[in-house]
Amino acid sequence: MKIGVVDILTDFAPTGWRERLYGAVMRKQFMNIMPQAVAVWCRQLGHDVSYATYYGQKGLFGLLPEELDILFVSTYSQASPLAYVLSRVYRKRGTMTVIGGSHARTAPTDSLNYFDIVVRDCDKTLVADILAGHFDPPAVVSSGRPLMELPSIEERWPEIKVASFFNGRPMPTSVVPLVSSTGCPYTCNFCVDWNSDYISQPKERLWTDLDYLSRRQPRLIAGFHDPNFAVRFDETLDAFERIPENRRNPYIIESSLSVLRGTRPSRLKSTNCIYIAPGIESWLDYSNKAGVASQHGWNKLDRVVEHLRELVGQGFGLQTNFVFGVDSDAGPEPVEITREFIRRMPEAWLVVNIPCAYSGTPLYDQLYKDDRILRCMPYAFYYTPYLTMIPRNYDPLEYYDHLLNIYDSLTSSKMLRRRISARGKAGIRFIHGLRHVGTRKKMAQFREIRDMLASDAQFREFHLGMSPTLPEFYQHKIDRMLGRYAELFPRNERHPILEEPNPSPTLIHDLTRREIAS
Repeated sequence: MKIGVVDILTDFAPTGWRERLYGAVMRKQFMNIMPQAVAVWCRQLGHDVSYATYYGQKGLFGLLPEELDILFVSTYSQASPLAYVLSRVYRKRGTMTVIGGSHARTAPTDSLNYFDIVVRDCDKTLVADILAGHFDPPAVVSSGRPLMELPSIEERWPEIKVASFFNGRPMPTSVVPLVSSTGCPYTCNFCVDWNSDYISQPKERLWTDLDYLSRRQPRLIAGFHDPNFAVRFDETLDAFERIPENRRNPYIIESSLSVLRGTRPSRLKSTNCIYIAPGIESWLDYSNKAGVASQHGWNKLDRVVEHLRELVGQGFGLQTNFVFGVDSDAGPEPVEITREFIRRMPEAWLVVNIPCAYSGTPLYDQLYKDDRILRCMPYAFYYTPYLTMIPRNYDPLEYYDHLLNIYDSLTSSKMLRRRISARGKAGIRFIHGLRHVGTRKKMAQFREIRDMLASDAQFREFHLGMSPTLPEFYQHKIDRMLGRYAELFPRNERHPILEEPNPSPTLIHDLTRREIAS
């Protein structure tokens, strides 16, 4: 069969040269591993496979052949309108369409309106069953098994070249995606991995991947997609240390500060780790990940800053991830602590996230029960800078005022000067400088929403949960996202179908080989 696999990485087609350049150089490096794995599995099963990523480089429908038997689409909620449009066009051509990725996992019922098959959890066996026609559309399916092994870098190399390289050659910003583990040992209530088992990938496979990459492209950056890298630290780093020092690829990780203690940062440094993204999450909650036991507030700030300065002293680039607006946040204190953190740590780029209620999480169940989800807000706005729920302790206008105060500190001219003159590698300082410019654009979006809350009564009522009508402001945003494709996702179809807090077990089929055989 003719199979298409596309990984959607952006929610809009860039219009200006700056946006197109950013997409070609940076955004395309946000590719996911699972679409590459699906392409490999389909190829191994004997099919003709076309793989592409969409980062805004050209028309969405020019990426893959027009005639396909099956189309696999991976997307996140922000880009779901583009995924829906793509599926609608291919289904009219007679193609069976399959959606996976984070959006399929958290919004399966809504996705089923536009796709024949929705995949929540996937492995090679499930892909083979889809290709063999074992499921009658419409169907929501899941492997029901932990993902134990992914295709190797060598097997994914054709897809890596498409996703990461330019004209078949690596760029300075090219990244090769890897995982050393799946799942997460923590139980953050806002995270879709809150109840997933932490499973290390086979260490011999990890070493094989590292060895292959170091022989073929020793200067390429390896980007680990683990939600929490090296929870089983020693056995993971043993695989890195088997690679000769003179050909260890630079690599970047997302980890928790609770893991990065003692001599572990030194081992990361010796194996050529160059960038770390630890999660702070909140100053008033989630302290176990930060390695500060039960400390909160200003005491947590002191401990976190002390730890991060040790990492900066060893030469790591740093990004810290923070969520503002969780139920433990109240008053000006978390805002002032965040601003003080920015002042103390110019070397660490701070990503400030707005909490989103993704189904399957305890946060979603609680917000659904409390009727604090904005039920008419399309999934396209489930990301910063948009507020899709009603904060417990902040009026929406007050909330955006606090966000603007944080961003004032983050993007001030003084902070830019400190950031580009801070300790660390010149390349990392340059990237942080670029992110400074991009974040100012996001700040303008915050201000636009804040001003709408202050001036438009209907807009404000919607965000207070008092009006069921989606404001024209958001309809217009989707029209602009889709451009000439907007008519394929009409306004009367943009109302999301929310999941029940406890889905019926008949909705999701956890399939085993025995069930299929019967």
